[in-house]
Amino acid sequence: MAPGAGIDAISLIRAAGIAVDFPQGQSCCGQPAYSSGFTEEARRVARAQLDLFPQPWPIVVPSGSCAGMMVKHWPELFKDDAALAAQAADIGQRVVEWSAFARDVLGLARAAPTANPKTVKVALHTSCAARREMGTHVPSEALLRALPGVEIVEQARVVECCGFGGTFAARHPAISGAMVNDKLDSVRESGADVLVSADCGCLLNLHHAADLRRQRGEALPRCVHLASFVRERLGAADAARQVTD
Repeated sequence: MAPGAGIDAISLIRAAGIAVDFPQGQSCCGQPAYSSGFTEEARRVARAQLDLFPQPWPIVVPSGSCAGMMVKHWPELFKDDAALAAQAADIGQRVVEWSAFARDVLGLARAAPTANPKTVKVALHTSCAARREMGTHVPSEALLRALPGVEIVEQARVVECCGFGGTFAARHPAISGAMVNDKLDSVRESGADVLVSADCGCLLNLHHAADLRRQRGEALPRCVHLASFVRERLGAADAARQVTD
């Protein structure tokens, strides 16, 4: 649904001279099934991924909630099978959420901010799982602070769920809709020009809800993946301008 985010994340890694291997057989991490109580279905989905990453390389995941699933829950899924549990544990030890990789390996948070005539106000949203399981709001903030012309503004509901919650949004649309609109109200009141996140599930929810409100005449910030926004601020003309590009 948001290929531009993945392409921008890969482009920044390659720009640092690092080769990227993208196994074509990979698919969902199994989180939607797992969080809905379908453990066996989640196990089958996760099992299909275990043989795809045999090399001892970092596994960079441009979604904190998916990274959390792989690190925290895959080993639990296979606890009754020693061989598969060992595979899952090995993968979990090599999983790195993209913003942490960009900060710690690519060094994109080490450069001091430079003057930029076009200052932009940015609000950061981190998914619930990414914040609590992977702590990805910390490297994400570091990347934003290092970008030229970026002012980080904090929304009042910064630690709250956007209302997506995977299948929660489909099962409880009224509650989910109220939550996403509370979040958008908070972001609008912060004065942000751009809403950035490293989680496309949240971003798609926020983007489409904001788009509906824009059609009613409201001014709301565009919603874009962190990797795309980083590339944009570093001068890449082809970076995605919003999550759905």
